[in-house]
Amino acid sequence: MIKYLLHLILLIMIAAFVGCSSNSKNTATYFGGKIINPKSKYVVLFAMDKVIDTLYLGKDHKFLGKLESANEGLYYFTHGNENQYIYLEPKDSLMLRLNTWDFDESIVFAGKGAERNNILIDCFLEEEKDNKMFYEFNKLSPNQFLRKTDSLLSLKEKTYKEYTKDHTEETKGFNNVLKVALTYPIFARIERYPIANVKYNHKTEFSTINNTFYKHRASVNINNDSLMYYQPYSKYVRNFLYNITYSLGHKPMTNEYSSGFTVDLLKTIKNKIKSEASKNAFLKQTVVSHFYEKSSCNANKEAFDTYFNLSTSAKDKAHVRQLLLDSKVLNKGLKMVDFTINDLTNGTHSIKKLIKNKNTFLLFWNPENTTPMYISSRINYLRRQFPDVQFIQIKIDGSVHDRIKHLDIKSQYFITANSEANNFLTSKMTRSIIINKQGIITNGFASISSKKLYSDLKQLSIPK
Repeated sequence: MIKYLLHLILLIMIAAFVGCSSNSKNTATYFGGKIINPKSKYVVLFAMDKVIDTLYLGKDHKFLGKLESANEGLYYFTHGNENQYIYLEPKDSLMLRLNTWDFDESIVFAGKGAERNNILIDCFLEEEKDNKMFYEFNKLSPNQFLRKTDSLLSLKEKTYKEYTKDHTEETKGFNNVLKVALTYPIFARIERYPIANVKYNHKTEFSTINNTFYKHRASVNINNDSLMYYQPYSKYVRNFLYNITYSLGHKPMTNEYSSGFTVDLLKTIKNKIKSEASKNAFLKQTVVSHFYEKSSCNANKEAFDTYFNLSTSAKDKAHVRQLLLDSKVLNKGLKMVDFTINDLTNGTHSIKKLIKNKNTFLLFWNPENTTPMYISSRINYLRRQFPDVQFIQIKIDGSVHDRIKHLDIKSQYFITANSEANNFLTSKMTRSIIINKQGIITNGFASISSKKLYSDLKQLSIPK
């Protein structure tokens, strides 16, 4: 505890120093702090999806950035494979301390702008704690569920009123963000309730829900571009879009989405989202994620044709076309081709030699699509469930430094730009390939997150 207080005092001293260096003529905004157990040599600061600055760590793992003309609003920073949001205003001197071993839970802010950012972190952590509680709530009837959420929203409203009363200097912009951080996670759970209720009660039909159940929609704006990259907001919008699509008459789907549902969802996005950039982002995320849920090389032609007709982003469409081209290479029933991979000592290996006479699951991964933490958790679980399957993780465009913690280092590899594997990974997107002992592909485009994966891996154990 004493060590923790010393770190906090240090942050306050740094913030005070930065504050003293500012005067009425200086409108610069400072963002810095200290990273405990750093995962890389820098922190990257973003506004929306644009990189604002790359802040390098010193020998003491401290960093400090100066923004000459920062606009008020939400930003986010990344370090290693983690990220978190902050709210900056001109003349702020925001300092943080975090330990990467417990990233979100360890973040403490000090300096000008600290109070507003500390309450945003509290909102984030509270939302994570609510997951277990809502698992039980989702089993309730619509009326019972709504009583629970109404009660929670009353508490959130009380928190909002108390904070704004005690912090009259806060801007309208921040107060709006705080309101979103407090209430939109609950709104998102209300929108998800119909499908969650079906799932957790093992039903085949939706419960009857009247319009008053969605009374929150009257106060919600789903077209706020400045918040589209803010997780509480974007999650609400996504759940809303799915719920609206289900209301068109689709039956509950808890494994993979039908082509008809995907087409209707794409059209719902087109009709409901006004911003071209946000619309294109939702369209791409939807068609790609639904393809991955199929965990197969077989793409829904109607869904992809609809996507190409609705999206106006040439860049996005080119990327999706590369994904489709990849899916047509190395299909089920073909002999696995040979290519080279490198281990984490930079030794080169032939994939054919590594998989010879072994049931094998190859995961080609990209941190832009899949986090190392998720891979570690998922692979360790699958390895316990299928001990007779060899699991190999291969980083796309990787290096000897791309080790995933808590996974066997002997099963971790990477491919360079010279590897023949790039011929079927042109999109650079995460892809899994399942191969039997005879070296025959049993699934050429499996997905590590798909429920279908279990049956695919079980098939490998059936004697031929």
